[in-house]
Amino acid sequence: MQTLRTIESWPAATAAAAVVRADGSLAGAHGPVDHRFPLASVTKPLTAYAALVAYEEGAVELDEPAGPEGSTVRHLLAHTSGLAFDEHRVMGSPGQRRLYSNAGFEVLGDHIAKATGIPFAEYLHQAVFEPLGMASSTLEGSPAKDGVSTVSDLARFAAELQAPRLLDVRTVAEATSVVHPGLKGVLPGYGHQSPNDWGLGLEIRDGKSPHWTGTTSSPRTFGHFGQSGTFLWVDPDARAACVALTDRAFGPWAVEAWTPFTDAVLAELRGR
Repeated sequence: MQTLRTIESWPAATAAAAVVRADGSLAGAHGPVDHRFPLASVTKPLTAYAALVAYEEGAVELDEPAGPEGSTVRHLLAHTSGLAFDEHRVMGSPGQRRLYSNAGFEVLGDHIAKATGIPFAEYLHQAVFEPLGMASSTLEGSPAKDGVSTVSDLARFAAELQAPRLLDVRTVAEATSVVHPGLKGVLPGYGHQSPNDWGLGLEIRDGKSPHWTGTTSSPRTFGHFGQSGTFLWVDPDARAACVALTDRAFGPWAVEAWTPFTDAVLAELRGR
């Protein structure tokens, strides 16, 4: 795909990107796709997927208690536990506000580790990385933000999100549907959104504006971006996913570059 070459104009020393079709085939790739990048919050969808594997294995239930009083695994995945952004402090009642929370995903990782008897980084490896052949991916700290991976590996994960093999398709459909509809909240880097819709560990685009995906991205688009200048989105209507990883921290450059980039990718996929 010619569009992918535009990442060369991004103000990053290193950048790589790929587009994956719904059938798992690679529509295109550009840049050092085997370079390992810190993922920042693109770690969260990987952590969420491992949590859903634990759910399907019977190790945890989505509605069992986890985190603050009244909170569940589902609340932690959907950023509605009431925990603060980056500290283990309760800021509200579960299910009442969309409080984006790294702390919530750290609690989730600890909960799964206790339930399975396996350190969470190892559980993530066994549940997601190993079966998908993501040999260059590791979790090197927080389940919220300390993943390290490559475009090649995340392309495999993007294929899994579109045609699940590790999870029942109904579980993935639930993960990509709005949990606790109508809640307001702040989308980091893009301000207050009403509603600020999320699924289980995956942000759902819906009608958010401004947003890090494209102006032509379908409302069903889901994914995540990271403060390390990384993103992964899946657009079910376009029947494709896109991964872009850089070594430049998220900032105004990303706000300016990512949306036209995604619009161009979608236009090329449509053959325009």
